Amino acid sequence: MRFVSYEYNEGVKIGAVIDNGIIDLSDAGPSLKAILATGPLDNLIKVAEQRSPTVDLDHVVLHQVVPDTGRIICVGKNYKDHAKEMGGEVPANPNLFMRTAQSVVGHQQSVIMPTASDQYDFEGELAVVMGRGGRHIPVDKALEYVAGYSCFLDGSVRDYQKHSFTAGKNFDSSGACGPWLVPAREIPDPQALQLTTRVNGEVMQHASTADMIFSVAVVISYISEFTHLEPGDVLATGTPAGVGAGRTPPLWLKPGDQIDVEIENVGTLSNSVKAEAEV
Repeated sequence: MRFVSYEYNEGVKIGAVIDNGIIDLSDAGPSLKAILATGPLDNLIKVAEQRSPTVDLDHVVLHQVVPDTGRIICVGKNYKDHAKEMGGEVPANPNLFMRTAQSVVGHQQSVIMPTASDQYDFEGELAVVMGRGGRHIPVDKALEYVAGYSCFLDGSVRDYQKHSFTAGKNFDSSGACGPWLVPAREIPDPQALQLTTRVNGEVMQHASTADMIFSVAVVISYISEFTHLEPGDVLATGTPAGVGAGRTPPLWLKPGDQIDVEIENVGTLSNSVKAEAEV
């Protein structure tokens, strides 16, 4: 079962995807974040199992998995080969930064190449959605706090990153998250997934999440040392080697490009690039 934030006729609703149909779950709460705050995702699964789809998946607009997330916390340089291709040291601790919800769109929505730069880059990542809140979470208990997983495109404006990391990672609609949330119970080991990023059908990144320097559990535990994690928080766990900035010559995204982030047992997040001037 997959959970989506979708739009069909009126407002953004919560639904469960079965085959190619969506089961409306909007009466369970105003948002996935709000529903997670009331209890485990298993409760929503039980509701969905008693219902039938009411609309085709092809007829809706999919928003980012948690549109009203309070925080998107990202891990930089969490794969050794990526750290090396970017010319930096392999970090001794998780290297964190934040993205705003405004910088992220959903599946099959356009990501926007800004007019301010022509160095717009791609980074495919595994996203973690927190299901329980917590502080000082032990590593060996950390996965129990996860609601589920999704795909993440960490679109990066590289020249801006050099003088303002926050700006380079937060241009409006420069990243994406989706297409849906896969419950954690369907992904028993998030360190055993194949991740592939394609640009215009050509493989640019391919790695196993086993190659992460800091596992999902370690990342959760580390973040919870300084802040109380909340239900609906999204954690982007880093990207493997193969990004545009690491190539010779660099490969920057341009209007019309198609980006697909595919993660084994999770799904494929697909987005096309549009110029800011076209919006």
